[in-house]
Parts: sequence; structure tokens; C-alpha cells
Amino acid sequence: MLGDDATFSVRSLTRADEPQWRRLWSTYLRFYETDLPEKVYLTTFDRLLSDTEPQHGLIAERGDRPVGLVHYIFHRHNWRVEDVCYLQDLYADPEVRGMGVGRALIEAVYAAADKANSPSVYWLTQDFNAEARKLYDRIGTLTPFIKYQRG
Repeated sequence: MLGDDATFSVRSLTRADEPQWRRLWSTYLRFYETDLPEKVYLTTFDRLLSDTEPQHGLIAERGDRPVGLVHYIFHRHNWRVEDVCYLQDLYADPEVRGMGVGRALIEAVYAAADKANSPSVYWLTQDFNAEARKLYDRIGTLTPFIKYQRG
């Protein structure tokens, strides 16, 4: 168990992070009852490391141990001239939840969006994700939108 004095550093993913990234992302996907084929893991990780893709990934560490991740994507928006930033995946290991790692990861995405002159960062979560929503209610603004999708 980690102590209450937990501090975290956040940095960009590197190729060497693949095993720990995979562990974190797999656990995140299980929470949402999702299993993806190996090709998706390989393609996503390559995209997150690419300098030419709009997708990005960050790792949160406590000491030298990865304990959280976030993925985000810059994209065009018809109502803005600037790109917007979609925070797609956010995960923290259970033993560090409530210690600031989620906030640190979101704030790192905010900083990346500011650096890219992207004024808007948004994300989705499921309504039953009560623990995460406590943080989201403090660090973001709940919107009235409801998501629909094909397939």
C-alpha cells in the first residue's frame, strides 16, 4: 500500500513502456468489459509513439513505477478554428486512486492542449463510474450531451 505522501511524475510514453502500458490499458479495458485483439494493441501503441499521429499517451509514475495512463487525441472541430482535444482513456491503479494521479494526468493533458493552442479538452465516462466522476466534477464541467453511436 502506498502512503498518503504519494507524488507522481507524468511523462510521455516511450517504446520501453510497452509492457507496463499494456498492463495498465488492459486493466482499464477490463473495467469497461472490453477485450481487444492484439492488432489493436500494437497499432494503438505505435500511434501513441508516432510524431505524425494526432494521438498521444502519457504515463504517471510514482518513483520509477508506472501507476496510471492517459491517451488523448487532437482533432478538427466544425465550430472552432483551433483543434480540440479528446481525452480518450484515463486509468490509475487502484492502490493510488484518490491520491492525485488522475488529476495529474488530466492537468498534463490540459497543459499539452494549451501548448498546442487547443482551447477545449473533453472526455466521456459512464454514468456508473462514480469514483472517477468525483474528480471530474472538480476538474471539469459536466455537459448535457448524451452519446449515440453506430455499432
